[in-house]
Amino acid sequence: MTSLKSGAQLIAEELVRAGVDTVFGIIGGPMVETIAELHNAGLRVISCRHEGTAGFMAAAWGYVNRKPGVLVVGSGPGMTNAVTPMYVANESGMPLVVLGGSARSSTRGFGGFQEIDQVAYAAPACKWTLQADSVRRIPEYMHLALGNAMAGRPGAVYLDFPGELITQQIPEERVRFRAATPALAPPQPDPAAVDAVAAMLAAAERPLILIGKGAAWADAGPQIQRLVDLGIPFVASPTGRGTLPDDHPLCVNAARTSALSQADVLLAMGARFNWIFQLGNPRKYAPGVRIVQVDVVPEEMYSGANVELGIVADCAAAAASLADALTPRSLRAEQRQWTAALQEACRKNEAAVAEPMDSDRIPINHHRLLRDLRDTIDRGASVAADGELTMAMARMLLPSYHPRRRLNAGPTGCVGTGVPYAIGAKLARPDEQAVAIVGDYAFGAGCNEIETAARVGANVVFVIANNAGVTGHAIQDRLLPPGAPPIAALIPAHYEQMAQMVGGYGERVTDPAEIVPAIRRALDSNAVAVVNVLTDPNESGRSSYL
Repeated sequence: MTSLKSGAQLIAEELVRAGVDTVFGIIGGPMVETIAELHNAGLRVISCRHEGTAGFMAAAWGYVNRKPGVLVVGSGPGMTNAVTPMYVANESGMPLVVLGGSARSSTRGFGGFQEIDQVAYAAPACKWTLQADSVRRIPEYMHLALGNAMAGRPGAVYLDFPGELITQQIPEERVRFRAATPALAPPQPDPAAVDAVAAMLAAAERPLILIGKGAAWADAGPQIQRLVDLGIPFVASPTGRGTLPDDHPLCVNAARTSALSQADVLLAMGARFNWIFQLGNPRKYAPGVRIVQVDVVPEEMYSGANVELGIVADCAAAAASLADALTPRSLRAEQRQWTAALQEACRKNEAAVAEPMDSDRIPINHHRLLRDLRDTIDRGASVAADGELTMAMARMLLPSYHPRRRLNAGPTGCVGTGVPYAIGAKLARPDEQAVAIVGDYAFGAGCNEIETAARVGANVVFVIANNAGVTGHAIQDRLLPPGAPPIAALIPAHYEQMAQMVGGYGERVTDPAEIVPAIRRALDSNAVAVVNVLTDPNESGRSSYL
């Protein structure tokens, strides 16, 4: 007897064949049957409360696991809600596959339910888009979507399914499944280019390595460490942190501005010259600085930076080749003076924040909160930081020790990523701690997913720096007249009760002496937890060297 397969079943089966075991989504037509078939095929379905936060969860899960994160959304507003996480994932180099249902083809042009051109909405936010046109070809389209999300620099892709394709059935023998994905050899660096860069680094007086998210994605830490251990200091981007541990003696993040402005050779490993690295503006660097960039995307070599030599290669492969080429050479002795000067600058800058980190004053400041969080969580914890002031301060004070454990808003600066990123990371690494350190405004952008976390057993600890406003009261007091209604200010709400309402652990902290005990109780609760720390609404906390 001929076996029939529906479009929904083909989607599920192709994901199983591709090795995807977890899918995020929102129950919405015409993809309801797809969600059901995903479960029936043995996939773990994380049903979320909003497409935006679901997309952030899927992107974080995929990035941590080095697999495509998959999001299933319904038509119309369901799909448009997913545009922001597609944009953020694409700009942040996170693999995200969005499978969207759309209005039936037979109603197109006549005002069908939730009829919009969803592919057109997705295109500016994605690296690849397509609309399926037949049930038979669904496995092939899925194969293309999953591959494009991972190829080169990871990013977002969108595959659209007109509603009739989900329930239509065809004989299984007419379907070509794609049982395996190709084993891709990483792009290797050109030997002549490697030799030229090795000579450049050996002759440099003040070389500096910039480590970006591309290096974290490539798991290039051991290979880059071989370069660093030859005596070359490094600075990491916020999401490149942990590729090499922040406590490596040649990590000079605490003297970032000095290092960038004085280096005579910059080697960017998977780092992009966007706003995170001064837009490549020559005025921010030393006169005559020589810049080398390693990236899997050749277009990245064309930016605001005066890149002298670009190497299109996997960061791990390029770093290993450079280390091989440099090992027999003698590096200039002045490098010892260079690294010593940067290490001294790090010590001075770190000493400058020691006093507020040790402060017992009330209300609590961010420095003290982040110091205590640093000293309480595991070295291998996944940490998502979100909120304008909170994320900036966490970048300065909260170290990372392993790749793909630090999840920040990335180049887009999107508020609302912290809560879902932490949930996605916990689902990807269920046996490790996952913590979100978020401002109260940022927490509010994703706090509806606390129920999701409790329901699926993602026991994240959410630590809120609650300064009752957008960057505390700074915007409210600076831009609005006295007596104005609270537009940028917020109520210092009892957010800890949100954990309690889903059976989790919640605690409100006003005394700095209680920060560490409260975080420990939250970590030990084996439940979703919210530690609501009331912080100083008048704190600015800016750092001049990051």
